[in-house]
Amino acid sequence: MTGKVREQEARPEILVRKMEWDDVPDVAALERSIFSEPWTQRGFEQAIAMEQNLFLVAEEPDGPIAGYCGLYAAGDEGEITNVAVSIKMRRQGIGETMLEEILKMAGEQGLSQIFLEVRESNVGAICLYEKFGFEPCGRRINFYRWPDEDALCMRCEI
Repeated sequence: MTGKVREQEARPEILVRKMEWDDVPDVAALERSIFSEPWTQRGFEQAIAMEQNLFLVAEEPDGPIAGYCGLYAAGDEGEITNVAVSIKMRRQGIGETMLEEILKMAGEQGLSQIFLEVRESNVGAICLYEKFGFEPCGRRINFYRWPDEDALCMRCEI
């Protein structure tokens, strides 16, 4: 990546851009509202401090953060950490737009394959990932808690 991040619209009033330090408290709050085992604010700070990682946010102009997407990068591989959209903003293409942008940026950064884990019951997310070429490549038994559930491991080539 050249260091310049394109801003992309999910829909006219939603903007997808690189996560900034000032976004972290709002992203951490969104994380707590969605996940049973949320990342801490410090976890997000550490993740965006590593230059090779890619973290994006989706927001309404002058509004709250509607979602975020993260990717850890190492060598020529990446791992999607989360694609998260606030409950009230779901089913509007925000997750898809963030995923499209982060995969594009990953390719520009020289990554050749991306991995992720997803709850096996999260059919909507699995369908979204399959749309972008992710395929099942394994299972992690009891990976998630509250409720306990297996994770489907998925992989795609860029």
